[in-house]
Amino acid sequence: MPLIHVQQTPGKTAEQKSELVRALTDAYVNATGSKPESVWVTVQEIATDSWSIGGDTLAARAARS
Repeated sequence: MPLIHVQQTPGKTAEQKSELVRALTDAYVNATGSKPESVWVTVQEIATDSWSIGGDTLAARAARS
């Protein structure tokens, strides 16, 4: 059972996330010949104050720009 795990900041709609998991599943199936029902995809949304780059949270970076 392959597991594709996506981590992203919040803000995408349910429809966008559904399209994302469909596209990722299709890409995996096309690349490996696996059955779609064997592909698991999770989408984890991480708040911008819990994600940082270079010592700054994404929330702090957004506030400065």
